[in-house]
Amino acid sequence: MHEAVPPLVKKWQRVMGVEVRSVFIQRMKTKWGSCNHRAGSIRLNTDLARKPRECLEYIVVHEMAHLIEPTHNDRFISLMNRLMPKWQSHRDLLNSLPVRHENWGH
Repeated sequence: MHEAVPPLVKKWQRVMGVEVRSVFIQRMKTKWGSCNHRAGSIRLNTDLARKPRECLEYIVVHEMAHLIEPTHNDRFISLMNRLMPKWQSHRDLLNSLPVRHENWGH
């Protein structure tokens, strides 16, 4: 993740015309990512490293899109459609996978 994410952020900053001030990669139990649009930061779930690369890129773009539009309104959907036309198939794939893999090791 620490090697894969910076080039994706750099690529999409140019495409989208936004600046990500900070990226946090952390374990998250219920979400793939989040964005603080006021701080210009995004958070990404460490488990994205175990998912297909296009899913990681989708989450990066999704969270960066929140820097432009904080809510999931029509403007956000239109932005995602323009930036990543197959975003919904990536979302559907991610939604079919578990967010976290817990190994309880009894």
